[in-house]
Amino acid sequence: MLMRTDPFRELDRFAQQVFGPASAARPSAMPMDAYRAGDDFVVHFDLPGIDPESIELDVERNVLNVRAERRSPAPEGAEPVVAERPTGTFTRQLFLGETLDTERIDASYESGVLTLRVPVAEQAKPRRIHITGGDSRKQISS
Repeated sequence: MLMRTDPFRELDRFAQQVFGPASAARPSAMPMDAYRAGDDFVVHFDLPGIDPESIELDVERNVLNVRAERRSPAPEGAEPVVAERPTGTFTRQLFLGETLDTERIDASYESGVLTLRVPVAEQAKPRRIHITGGDSRKQISS
């Protein structure tokens, strides 16, 4: 139903710890959790300090792209003393299964968490099939 698409994410995380933040040319990944709740897939992305206006979501075929940007809160020309919070562009790409309804994705942003709800398509939901029998009338011969 939902597939992770970034096999090098842990390697990027390690490189960032060793060598510092990624360059502005390479977008950073954003942490996420995903689970199924009833007839929806729910995905949470950690995006603390992000202006909701900078978040871009788009779906092309069955690929969901999430992009957000965090700028430094320091004014232009300020001398940084400590700069541990990552800034720049954050991206994530998910492959959505064909059983999901990409036309009805719901997105909300609260307390630094972007939440997406992707409903399961009607044709993919389990359904009960009624079984009919043969002719129920009996003929009695005398």
